[in-house]
Amino acid sequence: MTYPLSRAMSSATAVYGVYALVRPRHLGRLLTSNGREQEAYDVLARTYGVRDLAISAIGVLGRSPKTVGAAMLMRIVMDLGDGTLLSVKAEDKDGRMKVLGATSTWAALNAVAWTVDRRRA
Repeated sequence: MTYPLSRAMSSATAVYGVYALVRPRHLGRLLTSNGREQEAYDVLARTYGVRDLAISAIGVLGRSPKTVGAAMLMRIVMDLGDGTLLSVKAEDKDGRMKVLGATSTWAALNAVAWTVDRRRA
């Protein structure tokens, strides 16, 4: 199997995708204390869940290094974009820092996995 670290990260992202579908309120609670606004973020969290499962499937099941690499690149760009867009919606500094911390860490882990896998190939 080629690109084992990238495939492992894709599998871990799939776990988050399932979590986002099952417990979508986690996103709204992170961004706001307003219950109605939290409810609105449930749709976004479920969208992230579907998106992450689809891209993870490409990353895990892709047969060529280019396919796995494309999934990794999409994952990195989307994590950075999610962090940028969601952080400005956070009510407070704590929520903003958690969003930026989670998304940038995940983007960095994916970048490291992809880089290491490419060097080993």
